[in-house]
Amino acid sequence: MLLVDSHAHIDARIYNKDRDQVIARATEAGVRFIINAGLDLESSAASLKLAQKYAGVFVALGFHPHNAAKMKDGDLDKLAQLSQEPEVVAIGEIGLDFYRNLSPREAQIEAFEQQLELAQRLNLPVIIHCRNAQEEVFAILSQWAGCQRGNPVGVLHCFSGDRELAERYIALGFFISFAGPVTYPSSNAAEIARDIPLDSLLIETDCPFLAPVPYRGKRNEPAFLPLVAERLGQIRGLSLDEVAENTAQNTLRLFRLPVQAF
Repeated sequence: MLLVDSHAHIDARIYNKDRDQVIARATEAGVRFIINAGLDLESSAASLKLAQKYAGVFVALGFHPHNAAKMKDGDLDKLAQLSQEPEVVAIGEIGLDFYRNLSPREAQIEAFEQQLELAQRLNLPVIIHCRNAQEEVFAILSQWAGCQRGNPVGVLHCFSGDRELAERYIALGFFISFAGPVTYPSSNAAEIARDIPLDSLLIETDCPFLAPVPYRGKRNEPAFLPLVAERLGQIRGLSLDEVAENTAQNTLRLFRLPVQAF
């Protein structure tokens, strides 16, 4: 079995004492590849260093909407410079978060649009964060996606929209990703995940956040990804191996990872 964690944050300080063991447990669980998403310039640079240390780790560079107000003149150029390294496969995570509003909405929108322009210039897919801003994010992405070059354009990570919105994103060339909440009884993620076309589906941990049942409330890590895949298999009437294989191939296609890596 081969699993790919399409969204993680293993650069987080919470892993500083046992990161080697976290990576080892992921490998033992069948998670051979991890896409680590940046949250700001510092996090993006740290993620790249980890990817250069650990085989199978790839990187997305970007400013999370929480950190949009921190983005300074010249930071996009620095991200572009980092993107020249072969471990960099996407721009992300980027988007809008109107739930916490840790950066002003105007700053979030400006940073989002600038980073989408960067992704277009670099011909890289994007990893999208969206919380309580569904209409605004879709309006921006629908305009941006129409300017892309035919490849899959990105992924809505830890998707929280409804079935109709998922269909609209898929039509634009996006993948839809599910994480630990698909295992939560109180979440509607399972209902949405049931109907997503298998060739548009990704899985992730978003670790250290959103640990799946039975680890909910604890530190998450890539080794828990099989629990997400297993739950999706139960929902869709598929085996764990079928979910793992299809989502791995989808991740390869989105992030244009070398076929020999799989």
